[in-house]
Amino acid sequence: MTAAMNPRTRALLEAPIVPTLLRLGAPNVLVMLAQAATGLIETWMVGKLGPDALAGMALVFPVVMLMQMTSAGAMGGGIASAIARALGARRREDADALVQQSLLIAAAFGLLFTVGILLGGRWLFGQMGGTGAALEAALTYAHWVFGGAVLVWGFNSLAAVIRGTGNMVVPAVVMCVGTVLLVPLSALLIFGFGPVPGFGIAGGAISMLLYYALGSAALLVYLHRPDSGLHPRLTGWRVHWPLCWDILRVGLAGAVSTVATNLAIGITTALVGRFGTASIAGYGTAARLEYLLVPLVFGLGAPLVAMVGTCIGAGQRERALRAAWLGAALAFGMTELIGLAAAAFPQAWLGLFTQDAQTIHAGTLYLQAVGPVYGFFGLGLVLYFASQGAGRLMWPVVGNLVRLALAAAGGALALVWGGGLTGVFIAQAVALVAYGLLNASTMAGGAWFGPLGWPRTPAALLRRLQV
Repeated sequence: MTAAMNPRTRALLEAPIVPTLLRLGAPNVLVMLAQAATGLIETWMVGKLGPDALAGMALVFPVVMLMQMTSAGAMGGGIASAIARALGARRREDADALVQQSLLIAAAFGLLFTVGILLGGRWLFGQMGGTGAALEAALTYAHWVFGGAVLVWGFNSLAAVIRGTGNMVVPAVVMCVGTVLLVPLSALLIFGFGPVPGFGIAGGAISMLLYYALGSAALLVYLHRPDSGLHPRLTGWRVHWPLCWDILRVGLAGAVSTVATNLAIGITTALVGRFGTASIAGYGTAARLEYLLVPLVFGLGAPLVAMVGTCIGAGQRERALRAAWLGAALAFGMTELIGLAAAAFPQAWLGLFTQDAQTIHAGTLYLQAVGPVYGFFGLGLVLYFASQGAGRLMWPVVGNLVRLALAAAGGALALVWGGGLTGVFIAQAVALVAYGLLNASTMAGGAWFGPLGWPRTPAALLRRLQV
């Protein structure tokens, strides 16, 4: 039966789990590291424009990451999960049709982001503590980035389609080539050279949109190759509601989770804003490390979505659970090591972007409070991706809402009780621990397959469900 399947699908169902996850995850981790390095270089470039530009980017960054995480992680996970489950169940025509539905969804959400920021950006960034030149820098950057939001959504949706087939290499190659070109392009458009004028902070946004436009074209060309694993029809566009819902029921739940994650950071930015522009810049620069953990975990989470979804579609529940726990162990170890290093040597990170004493002080307080629990963030996040593959996201969403509540309420209470910046950041640490533990305990209790029970091993859990 499985002999007639695409070799990539068969590997997800039969190959050893950890080597397969590492092999599939390696291209993703590589490209995410490349993208992270590109983001850091762009932040360094913007830092050369002055503290106001750096603070402006810090104000916009949570919203940019909200769009990235929603399009690539939340809705992208819904797309990859739907395609993986269709291929695992051998519903090939549905898998092909899901490509068109994915692009329709991407266009709708991209336009929603564009309208939202163009109409409400000034209010939003003002509420987050932006004033004066920092607020104007934030608006300049945001209007360019979100003016082309459809390009970002289209690119991430096409990459998710391809990952859903178990192919992690093609999206990784496209992204790596793009990031190599993006660095000199950003420098050119930010600072200018020869006849090309410098656009300042807007130059970074313009170069990013060019990257997404060219990358989307490359992914579309690949999908029309015979060896892509899919044969999408990009004519006769219409909404197919059952297939759209197969994506949206996972993607919308993931979007709630993503909004909660970014809202927690946005609220923290607003709380930190009470201590001045330098504190916003310090927190935003330090918290960028947490955001960089997201693409690193995504590097492992993307193949996990494909593996879990394919196994669930094929009825291999125990393999799906084992894959999730093994992926969780890998993610926890990776993110915890990064967090401990950041807490031990905060200035090694912060000094890359600024030498302002107040900015470095605020960033150091954050990294020393939150860095040691980054492992729980990685644990919760990778189980969120695994749950996307299973099509069961209720408890990961609850986990993110709990994180939001603890971060917001704890941070506000810290200010009331005179805890200062340290108190605000301790609340963030407590929230991350709760997020990781809740996701782990509910999955171990059977959240994928029915009512919760006591946490059990995958084999014991499945025996209980079969009784």
